[in-house]
Amino acid sequence: MLTDRLPNRPLSQLALIPAIAIAFATVIFTEAVFAPSPSRAQTAAATPQAPGRAMTVRSDIQEADANTGIVTARGNVQIDYPARNIQATAAQAQYFSRERRIVLSGDVFVLQEGNSIRGETVTYLIDEGRFIATPEGGGQVESIYLVPDDTAGPKTADTEPFNPKPAFKNPLSSPSSQAQ
Repeated sequence: MLTDRLPNRPLSQLALIPAIAIAFATVIFTEAVFAPSPSRAQTAAATPQAPGRAMTVRSDIQEADANTGIVTARGNVQIDYPARNIQATAAQAQYFSRERRIVLSGDVFVLQEGNSIRGETVTYLIDEGRFIATPEGGGQVESIYLVPDDTAGPKTADTEPFNPKPAFKNPLSSPSSQAQ
C-alpha cells in the first residue's frame, strides 16, 4: 500500500505536497513567461504558452506561502531556466514573488552561457538580470567568465605596426643648417 511507504504524517499534510509543488511551478512559470521584455503584450501574443521558457525547480521539499508570496525549495535544489540560459544548484532556493528575486543558499553554483559563479549565497534579481554573490564568513566567491580574445584573429592591413620611436611632425632645425 502507498501509505506504508510514506513518512508518518497526517493525511492532510501529505495531500498538500502535490499542491505546493504545483503552486511553486505555477508561480515560477508565470514569472518566466511574463518576464519583463520590450513589450509584454507582444511576448504574450507571440507565445501564449511558451513551452521551454518555464523555469523548472527540482528539490526534496517545496513550500509556498500565499500570504507572503514566498516560495521555498529545500534539499538538493536544481534549477533549469532555459529562457535565460541559467542552470543552478543549491541547498535551498527562495523565490520572493513581490520583489521578483530568487535567493539561493548553501554551496551555490550558477552556470549561464558558459560563465559561472560559486558562493554560499547568490541572489538573482530577475528584472535586472543581475547576480549578487556573497561568501560564507571570511571566505570568497568565485566567478569564471568567458572573455572573447580579440587578438587571436588575423591582423588586417588597416592596423599600423607598433613603432616605439616617436614621429616628429616639424623638425627642430633643417638638415642644411646642421651641415654648416
